[in-house]
Amino acid sequence: MTVDVLVLGAGIVGTSTAIHLQRRGLNTVLVDRAAPGRETSYGNAGLIQREGVYPYAFARDIGTLLRYARNRSTDVRYHLAALPGIAPFLARYWHHSAAQRHVQIARHYSTLIEHCLTEHNALIERAGARDLLREGGWLKIFHTAGAFDAAYREAGRWRSEYEVPFEPLDAAQLQRDEPSLATTLAGAIRYTASGSIRDPGELVSRYAQHFTSLGGRIVRGDATTLKPHWRVQTEDGEIEGRHAVVAMGPWSDTVTKALGYRLPLVAKRGYHRHFRPENGATLNQTVLDAERGFVMAPMNQGIRLTTGVELALRDAPRTPVQLAAVEPLARRVFPLGTPVEAQPWMGSRPCTPDMLPIIGPALRHRDLWFAFGHAHHGLTLGPVTGRLIAEMISGERTLVDPTPFRADRF
Repeated sequence: MTVDVLVLGAGIVGTSTAIHLQRRGLNTVLVDRAAPGRETSYGNAGLIQREGVYPYAFARDIGTLLRYARNRSTDVRYHLAALPGIAPFLARYWHHSAAQRHVQIARHYSTLIEHCLTEHNALIERAGARDLLREGGWLKIFHTAGAFDAAYREAGRWRSEYEVPFEPLDAAQLQRDEPSLATTLAGAIRYTASGSIRDPGELVSRYAQHFTSLGGRIVRGDATTLKPHWRVQTEDGEIEGRHAVVAMGPWSDTVTKALGYRLPLVAKRGYHRHFRPENGATLNQTVLDAERGFVMAPMNQGIRLTTGVELALRDAPRTPVQLAAVEPLARRVFPLGTPVEAQPWMGSRPCTPDMLPIIGPALRHRDLWFAFGHAHHGLTLGPVTGRLIAEMISGERTLVDPTPFRADRF
């Protein structure tokens, strides 16, 4: 079989890319070892973060670094055995996280973030997934007045620089909006322009169904068999494409390394588990406890409790100690009941040291394209990335300047 484009990876980025290509009349096949949306795209906090103009930076102050070094923090943990291998990445990450460099990175990053809601809304309408979208923003909650004041100043800076709207809530207003949250909280910041998804895995599944309704095909296959020019082994036999797009998230380097690319990609792992609310408690919007390092998100499956970052080798054994550490803290904020699943879920976020995704043409291979490295914002940036890749392949004028995201910056 010969097609116009092979898209490797059926997460949010790959599925969105396949839709945009198929809509442009390019015969596209989406290849993955699993069903769409069952890997990394399944297990996030479900946020479409219009406020996320500043990607998550590496801590620079000595107090935070010392706290992380003790390896007991709720928001960041690490595997000691992984540090030698990822130390060069961490050094570059720390370098790019300096204040002025971070500001410049945000200028590039914001060009993608600016379109995250409009691009998602367009696909949501076409895919019939409006029931999965929760509008009205999400909450960052605080236990202390000092932390609230610092976040208020930060939100004010984001609003002045990038027109990101927000709403401060004092303790009384927070209780009116979320009566099941603890009464001891000092307040919250609501990022009103952002949205959230009630089931991210189901959203990708709906997008995939929309892709097939356009005439696209989804096949099970082994992306690591990709060979120039461009062939991949699938359950339906070998498929050849004029173009190939690598959109495999944290597994992208299993293909790019085999083709001779040494791109600095490291996985930040994370965990989640769903809980039933206790005694009829309700949570109306996603909540980030900024001082304790966890997120609670109301999902179709229950209240999803998610962790921060685990720095480890992508395929190392699971160690859900962060989830065990934050669960009692979360119970003090919201009455979580019994867990829904027998075991926590684990996923990996594909990260680059300069916090920008890799979007664009490969350096040494004709008609090979990269679309990965979105770190914490894969769900947020999936549709706009898909549009950008499709525009470049089609030779159209692009929605944003793709230059800052090219692989040759490394």
